[in-house]
Amino acid sequence: MTDWAAISNAAFTVALFCYLAAMVLSFAFAAFRRAPMHAAGVVVGTVGLAANGTAIVTRGLAAGRTPWGNMFEYSTVLAFLIVGATLVLVEWRWRQPLVSGFVYAFAVLTMAMASLYFYVDPGDLLPALNSYWRQIHVTSMITASSLLGIGCVMTILFLFKDRAERRAVSAMERQDPPPIMGGAIDADAPPDFAAGADEPVPETRQSTKRGILPSASALDRLAYRFISFGFPIWTFGVICGAIWAQKTWGRYWGWDPKETWSFITWVIFAGYLHARATSGWKGRRAGVVALVGFVSLFVTYYAVNLWIAGLHSYAT
Repeated sequence: MTDWAAISNAAFTVALFCYLAAMVLSFAFAAFRRAPMHAAGVVVGTVGLAANGTAIVTRGLAAGRTPWGNMFEYSTVLAFLIVGATLVLVEWRWRQPLVSGFVYAFAVLTMAMASLYFYVDPGDLLPALNSYWRQIHVTSMITASSLLGIGCVMTILFLFKDRAERRAVSAMERQDPPPIMGGAIDADAPPDFAAGADEPVPETRQSTKRGILPSASALDRLAYRFISFGFPIWTFGVICGAIWAQKTWGRYWGWDPKETWSFITWVIFAGYLHARATSGWKGRRAGVVALVGFVSLFVTYYAVNLWIAGLHSYAT
């Protein structure tokens, strides 16, 4: 008889180390700009993605159900979606390879935490989880978490890059402009800077080739795209969770810690999108709001399950 659990664990380990190697190769490419390093990182990351998918499928075969019934399985699927979205959207669609290493690092951290703190042998679900609403709710929340997580990684990188670019501009402004043909260079308006206390630095062809990260404006756009993509899915998942709660516990909402923090996360990202759409918030102020959302997402995902007892504690 095939030992699907052993195959799943082996594939999980292969995926973890492939992501780790892809992370190192991606950082090496960002530092040295050698095309073979980038190509090798994509290949190794794709192999890791295939191993990650194998781990998910064989885990499902071992358990005899869909493999996202506890936090270990949730984390495994989350890493798969994070890397898959990065390879398809960031690498292939938007062609921003300089940020892939940070997303691989996020996937490695997610899988390492799952292995250390959440691992359980595959088995039957508790009666409360035996519902078709689990498929809808958990699938939605995993997908939304992966998109919001990538968006928040982009936000963190944006805040670092934006600060570095503004420091560079300030240094240029403090320098005496050298004379050129009897005139002077206008240091007040370098080509990759737009005036404004909160606007990200616009991207130019020159700025995208300089430094380890893409321009601040490129990172700001990536963060906004992922968050605006993940937010409606998170909303749908919360609604489905309320319906599932009514069928399981006889009420739609009970302010369980997991429910509460899911709602707090929803409010923060709703505020982020609303501020960008109506108040014109971009750049650092919007980035700070998204960063608060990332902290809330982290609490919802880890802290509630590890340290706060509630109705969702069975998910560990």
